[in-house]
Amino acid sequence: MVSNPVHGLPFLPGTSFKDSTKTAFHRSQTLGYRNGYAIVRRPTVGIGGDRLQFNQLSQAELDELASKAPVLTYGQPKQAPPADFIPAHVAFDKKVFLESQGIELNPPEKMALDPYTELRKQPLRKYVTPSDFDQLKQFLTFDKQVLRFYAIWDDTDSMYGECRTYIIHYYLMDDTVEIREVHERNDGRDPFPLLMNRQRMPKVLVENAKNFPQCVLEISDQEVLEWYTAKDFIVGKSLTVLGRTFFIYDCDPFTRRYYKEKFGITDLPRIDVNKQEPPPVKQELPPYNGFGLVEDSAQNCFALIPKAPKKDVIKMLVNDNKVLRYLAALESPIPEDKDRRFVFSYFLATDMISIFEPPVRNSGIIGGKYLGRTKVVKPYSTVDNPIYYGPSDFFIGAVIEVFGHRFIILDTDEYVLKYMESNAAQYSPEALASVQKHVRKLEAPASESESKQTEKDPGVQELEALIDTIQKQLKDHSCKDDIREAFQIYDKEASGYVDRDMFFKICESLNVPVDDSLVKELIRMCSHGEGKINYYNFVRAFSN
Repeated sequence: MVSNPVHGLPFLPGTSFKDSTKTAFHRSQTLGYRNGYAIVRRPTVGIGGDRLQFNQLSQAELDELASKAPVLTYGQPKQAPPADFIPAHVAFDKKVFLESQGIELNPPEKMALDPYTELRKQPLRKYVTPSDFDQLKQFLTFDKQVLRFYAIWDDTDSMYGECRTYIIHYYLMDDTVEIREVHERNDGRDPFPLLMNRQRMPKVLVENAKNFPQCVLEISDQEVLEWYTAKDFIVGKSLTVLGRTFFIYDCDPFTRRYYKEKFGITDLPRIDVNKQEPPPVKQELPPYNGFGLVEDSAQNCFALIPKAPKKDVIKMLVNDNKVLRYLAALESPIPEDKDRRFVFSYFLATDMISIFEPPVRNSGIIGGKYLGRTKVVKPYSTVDNPIYYGPSDFFIGAVIEVFGHRFIILDTDEYVLKYMESNAAQYSPEALASVQKHVRKLEAPASESESKQTEKDPGVQELEALIDTIQKQLKDHSCKDDIREAFQIYDKEASGYVDRDMFFKICESLNVPVDDSLVKELIRMCSHGEGKINYYNFVRAFSN
């Protein structure tokens, strides 16, 4: 049994004591340097500083022992039997530190760096072959040479979009592009000259540059695979710039010569981009409801706020205050309507007709305005294409149908005859002849009575002199046609005489100065027995 050399106790658990005064437990250094060379030094103390129990021999003794042969002392040694052969890969399998061989090693140290290995770790240098493209030569060669293209941006597919024109400039000196807006007078837009400032335009970006913040940073050559060049701008093709698709439809003569010399493109015709207006849609009007004129009702279908139909101003100025008057009878099976008379007034300025029924005492019918001014449509005319009555439709014996009522023209005045004779092209020969014959027939009894009175009555000369005097005195009161027409309305038998009471009523309605002394004398001379007055001679005094 091994005993403790210090205490003499067996070396068993519980019988050994630890020296608490020892604090160092490291191994002694066995490597030293002398004159710059590393030498082996035997340790003199062990772990914990305990001195090793062995004889210290000098180097000479060690050399002598190394050369001394033990055969002389102990005789020839017996050869030990050979050990079993164990391969090295089996003997040293899974064995790493050298302690089993009695070799003590120092703590691990950092491996010295190998310059070659470190050089291999560095990335390979990339050598860029300098380009033979000379930018200075390009600048000097193409300075002030600009390709001009005419393009449109059609945005009519979007709400409130429109088709706008632009001018694209391509500068050959540095391959930059500029887009200018084309402004027209009164186009309602601010006069900004440029849509895109002069810059290079990227055509193809790298895959990682899609999310590149282009609105903040400028795009460099590292984010662009291909830039737009002059060959990308061709007449008849589209290109997308800043999210807008521009269609190039024309270029200037210099651009055409450049493409012919540089790319051999000779066919660059101008493309017509003017959009053909669609055919106008025929507007269908709703059925006529019978209120007002067709033209007035149709204006409600043309605009949200209807306007009055356009009038012929020239016609209104030429025919202002020109009115054609006719006497007509109502064609009716009712006996009370046979004696009713109506005055038709045709206004040449507006082609409108008004009808007035003179009041007749004790007739049982209230006279007055029968129809206000309006255009009268001929029967059997369509609503879409109405045909109105014109001056050529009025003559003696003509039948005028007004909203289902039929009227027969019986009489007219000399003004109508003069108008028909001056505008004979508008009337048929039969219509003109009927009015001429009727007017001459009315003037014949008056001329015959005047000739008889001239032969028998010596006061005829006095009457003619009085008429001439009144004409000179009342030359500004020219109302012969109105007076004659009013008298003819009540002279149903066309005798040339009217009742005295009716005579003064007509004169009062026409503002005839009956209180004048000369006019009173004329009324006295035109008076006839049985309370009648000859209005033929009276009307002569008021004609110029």
